[in-house]
Amino acid sequence: MEGLFLGITKYIFIIVFAFFALFSFITLSDKKNNKSMKAAFALQAVMLYIFHFTAGAVCYLNTKDISVIVFYVIQLIFFIMFRGLYSVFYEEKYDKGLINTVSMFLDISFMMLTRLNYDKAIKQFFIVCFSAVLALIIPAIIRKFKSIPHLTYLYCFTGLFFLGVVLIVGSITHGAKLFLSFHGFTFQPSEFVKILFVFFLAAFLYKDSSFKRIVYSALLAGIHVIILVLSKDLGSALIFFIVYIIMIYIASKHLIYIIAGLIGGSCAGILGYKLFSHVRVRVQAFLDPWSDIQNSGYQVAQSLFAIGTGGFLGLGLYKGMPQTVPEVEVDFMFAAIAEELGSFFAIILIILCASCFISICNIAIRQKNMFYKLVAVGLSISYAVQTILTIGGAIKFIPSTGVTLPLISYGGSSILCTMIMFAVFQGLSVYAADMDEEELEDDEY
Repeated sequence: MEGLFLGITKYIFIIVFAFFALFSFITLSDKKNNKSMKAAFALQAVMLYIFHFTAGAVCYLNTKDISVIVFYVIQLIFFIMFRGLYSVFYEEKYDKGLINTVSMFLDISFMMLTRLNYDKAIKQFFIVCFSAVLALIIPAIIRKFKSIPHLTYLYCFTGLFFLGVVLIVGSITHGAKLFLSFHGFTFQPSEFVKILFVFFLAAFLYKDSSFKRIVYSALLAGIHVIILVLSKDLGSALIFFIVYIIMIYIASKHLIYIIAGLIGGSCAGILGYKLFSHVRVRVQAFLDPWSDIQNSGYQVAQSLFAIGTGGFLGLGLYKGMPQTVPEVEVDFMFAAIAEELGSFFAIILIILCASCFISICNIAIRQKNMFYKLVAVGLSISYAVQTILTIGGAIKFIPSTGVTLPLISYGGSSILCTMIMFAVFQGLSVYAADMDEEELEDDEY
């Protein structure tokens, strides 16, 4: 009986996840029908809890560890409280679809980390709990504090300070300076600075996007990128660069900046290939991982083997060998998901990420304040680019950059800052609803 249940769970995961993604798109396409929206949100929640129960059952049956059941019950309480407190604090003004999607991503993260490394799953959960407290507070801060758009240089120089400290005293990981270590704790400042960078650019450009202003912004943004390049954190440097190009286009509405950015980015990529040996290694591993499969190509090759082995339906949770992929919990979580849950599940995950991005774009469109519109655009592009880089690296679509899959991969700094990012989106949703209410009241008078 146990074997039968475990055998059908891989189908349950795919079906439940597919319905969750379907309801996600329904909430995007049927905004005017309040009844269908509420039904879709409720059904999303049902799918989330079915998925959570199935994941907990599979993890327990494969480990026979009672602490896994306790862990999953605590997670269930967390999801109920997290979603419920948003409803209490922000009524109908927050984005329910977005919070459901965040909860589903976190559930997948807890499930995969429990399967891959139970200790890391517990650490991730504690960081998520702390992040959730911040996520509940941040919308209220955006709602109440009017000085947020006026802290331009505080955002800029705080970010530069953290990046500079990493460049000078940061610990080296895989040839790049990424982390600050303090009494056993490690922190990756570039994750936090991504948010500061977006707020800086939004504050710098929302009132004046003249050519002179854009040149100044390019100098300051360029310093951010150069420090990241010197730290050899090229994945983050690429994200910062793309975010900058898109934000100046949105602020100025001049396509020439996109064209100039593409040309400049291409030249910078060629220069990076010439200057940095580890970039050449990653490009070579991307072009032909099989020629040096025991060394530089090993990670990419193992990722492709894992994805191919899983097939369309997956081998089933705990039935694959995702541990053979180096850094699987961090850089190649997508490969582990594809191997054990299947390519269908992995494709649905990509679709859900796209739905999440569209939802964030809708929040940006609703903003009447140009500062907050730019913030929403910048953070949404950061999320999208990071997702593309991670998944693209795992499937050999692009060279591996070493960035994490947002909300799913293991990583304290990543999960904390991504939760903050999504809390900002919720804050902007609440802020837009408040502005709509004020306009309605003014019209009545």
